[in-house]
Amino acid sequence: MAVTGLALLLLTAIGVSIDALIIDRAQAAVYRHSEQVAANWLATVQPGLRIPGPPDDPLVDLVQLVDSHGRVVAASAAARGKPPLSETKPPPGEAIRDVTECDPRGECVMLTALRISPLVSRDLWHGEPHFIYAGAAQRPILSMYRLELLTAAGVLLGAGIAGWLNWRAAKRSLRPVAAIREAMAEITVSDLSLRVPQPPGRSEYAMLACTANRTLARLEEAVKQQRRFASTASHELRTPLTALRARLEEAALYPDDVDPHEVIQDGLSITDRLEAIVDDLLVLARLRAGASTTHTSIDLGALVSEETAARSGGVPVHVRAARDVHVRGNRIQLIRVLDNLLANARRHTATRVEVTVERAGAHAVVTVSDDGDGIAPADRERVFERFVRLDAARRREPAGSGLGLPISRDIAHAHSGTLRVEDSPQGARFVLRLPLTLPDLTLDPVVSPADRPESTAEPRPADRPEPPPGPRPADRPESTPGPRPADRQDSGRGARTP
Repeated sequence: MAVTGLALLLLTAIGVSIDALIIDRAQAAVYRHSEQVAANWLATVQPGLRIPGPPDDPLVDLVQLVDSHGRVVAASAAARGKPPLSETKPPPGEAIRDVTECDPRGECVMLTALRISPLVSRDLWHGEPHFIYAGAAQRPILSMYRLELLTAAGVLLGAGIAGWLNWRAAKRSLRPVAAIREAMAEITVSDLSLRVPQPPGRSEYAMLACTANRTLARLEEAVKQQRRFASTASHELRTPLTALRARLEEAALYPDDVDPHEVIQDGLSITDRLEAIVDDLLVLARLRAGASTTHTSIDLGALVSEETAARSGGVPVHVRAARDVHVRGNRIQLIRVLDNLLANARRHTATRVEVTVERAGAHAVVTVSDDGDGIAPADRERVFERFVRLDAARRREPAGSGLGLPISRDIAHAHSGTLRVEDSPQGARFVLRLPLTLPDLTLDPVVSPADRPESTAEPRPADRPEPPPGPRPADRPESTPGPRPADRQDSGRGARTP
């Protein structure tokens, strides 16, 4: 519609200009020729002789000689017997005036009114003023606004054609958009495998379709991951619930044969595992949702030294930490990553765990290595998937949740870093890389409770006593005492190949 209106305005301006140009050119041609005819006829008039008739001219056929009283003295054949062609009389000092005269019927004459000079009037008519009118009837196309009407019709026709062509072009250009819309309307959450048609080339529509397909691919993958996560989470939660139900039913059916204290202890252990799984799921959900946390400047070497010293006992941990390796991050979350990696290494090492902190270019690098069986290259990415626990991890810690390493990697990503399993001569080697930053000289802000969900609810996991493992009856799967409380944040962290 806007294009049609713009075309109408443009064509109107062009039509008015052409209309004015045609009328001006036509009138100029008639006026110029009529002046010449009038001058040539006046030159043939001699004093004392009869006034000859005006010459016949195919263009200027209306010629009259009129005296000061409005009487026609002489006229051409086409103007003979007619009243004066015009009442216009150029005043003294103005010899020629071009005019257009129209009668009531709408017929118009373009003519030139010529005032005969006083010298010639004195010689011929004793000084009485005389006037010569020479002209021609206006062409039909120039009279009665016919040219204007034709121009307006042409303008409207041109605007209509322009609007129609624009509509056709817009409709053709919008066909890819219509195809994309139709394809998008067919896509539902139950089937995200469909894709929109992508036009050839690199037009805006092609780029739109390409972007839509990429978005659909990411959405499909996200939905698949969500469904896998829901299925695996329900399975992981159902297993301890089934064990708890079995223990309670056994106590209800055989009250004389079952020790209630043992049932309560087993129930608390299973509840601990359920609570650990739920806590890990909440932490993972917050990390995936990008919840804001307080970041401060942290000396990573000092943090690693403090955490490893606080968790002394058991497998020895050797630390080589450079000082003044500053990163910007959330202290509670980084402690959780270190705890997960240390617990994972201790669980699978044979004799010792090595921890190093150093600079590498623009990054701080934390390496946690053990001398255990290691991780096969094919499983180095799988161990970071949610609820993935390889056979070695299941044997070493049956009650693990398989969420420790996914949480650790998400924390690394939230700090613009990475967490990977890299090659090692022996055992597994986890490498955490975080961007370096200048030391923060300001006071650390107070960390809100939302930023430390695990730090205030219970004592440090390393300080909690380890309950003695109980026997696991063959007919009661998952009814063994739950994971050590110290491993609640670290359960299932380090899946290993046998």
